[in-house]
Amino acid sequence: MAVLPNPGGAAAPAAAPGAQASNTGPHVIVTILFFMWGLLTSLNDVLIPHLKAIYTLNYLQAMLVQFCFFGAYFIVSLPAGALIRRIGYQRGAVTGLLIAAAGCALFYPAAQGGYGLFLFAFFVLASGITILQVAANPYVTVLGPAATASSRLTLTQALNSLGTTVGPLVGGALILGGTQVLTGDAAARRAQEAATVQGPYLMLAAALAILAVLFALARLPRVDGAAGADAAAARDGGSALAYRHLVLGAVAIFLYVGGEVSIGSFLVNFLGEGRVAGMPAAQAASYVSVYWGGALVGRFVGFAVMRVVSPGKTLAFNALAAIVLVLAAIFGDGKVAMWAILAVGLCNSIMFPTIFSTALHGLGRHTGQGSGILCMAIVGGAIVPFLQGMLADRIGVQLSFLVPAACYGFILYFGLKYANLHREDVAAAAT
Repeated sequence: MAVLPNPGGAAAPAAAPGAQASNTGPHVIVTILFFMWGLLTSLNDVLIPHLKAIYTLNYLQAMLVQFCFFGAYFIVSLPAGALIRRIGYQRGAVTGLLIAAAGCALFYPAAQGGYGLFLFAFFVLASGITILQVAANPYVTVLGPAATASSRLTLTQALNSLGTTVGPLVGGALILGGTQVLTGDAAARRAQEAATVQGPYLMLAAALAILAVLFALARLPRVDGAAGADAAAARDGGSALAYRHLVLGAVAIFLYVGGEVSIGSFLVNFLGEGRVAGMPAAQAASYVSVYWGGALVGRFVGFAVMRVVSPGKTLAFNALAAIVLVLAAIFGDGKVAMWAILAVGLCNSIMFPTIFSTALHGLGRHTGQGSGILCMAIVGGAIVPFLQGMLADRIGVQLSFLVPAACYGFILYFGLKYANLHREDVAAAAT
């Protein structure tokens, strides 16, 4: 999943005057943060089938993991922005890291306390990540010259995608791979299976705590918030919601994040279907990395393509390709179905930044407010998997992928509707 640009709706901040120093160390820390966000998010795709098997959940109950995780983004995003304005960006990042570390540490007692405590741990972890993103994203811009800000953002986005690719491999090896030798009665075996999450998440908690210390000690440039632009927009009246393309873009973000997360959440179970691949969970987890790795590769391909093809047309093409691939996975079988659903990751690669930039196009002083609306729309990652889980319990896993197919249908419409958006601007400028 893509990193959120300035969650909470704040306009892009700037470094305080005179804050020029050697930023290599701080930039390394920030880059590691982006990697960790990706890894922690994609680990959910491994934990969902694991917890489903341990607690004998149906699919709807299993998708409560994503409901709690992405629901935290929606609930915490605005309060996080208020917190950052009160305590500052650096202290905010440290706070987010410590809360995320506490969320990871909660997985230890959750292994003995039941599914409800796991869900609470997911919410706490995601709350910390949300605060962290609000606080740390601006440093990508200010840790270096403005002329190279775009390249730094590309690097951090790539590291985030690398994290989502590595996460399922780590989870498959350390969590799913640890349940092969079980002894005792059913309760004892369930306790052993649940305990496999304790070690990996304690290590993640320790890593996040270390990063919090490093971030607290780092000599970072002071970041001046740009709340003035948003305040001026409020005084001048009007609302970002008056822009139709922003409203449609928010719907598209909701459905894109929902569709992408939903596919990842069901992949292990999908590949375990006898009609598809019949894989054990530990083996299927490695293929989840292929799905997320496709987004990493596609970012670079999409960057090259959009230099000659309009973003809207590229978005529409990718959405159409995703629909075809999902339908092939639904109505196909064997390797055709398996590789079709994995290839959807490649199509996802350019969707988030393209929808985001298109939706904010021409908003002027309302850009900050529009950005906040779009960031809150990622609550689709909580809702869409929940809907697919409900459908999977009724008609089966394979047919339930009609839900993400429908999501891509709206994205296809959005891309076609604004295929000539930038061309229209060029024509208007020439008249």
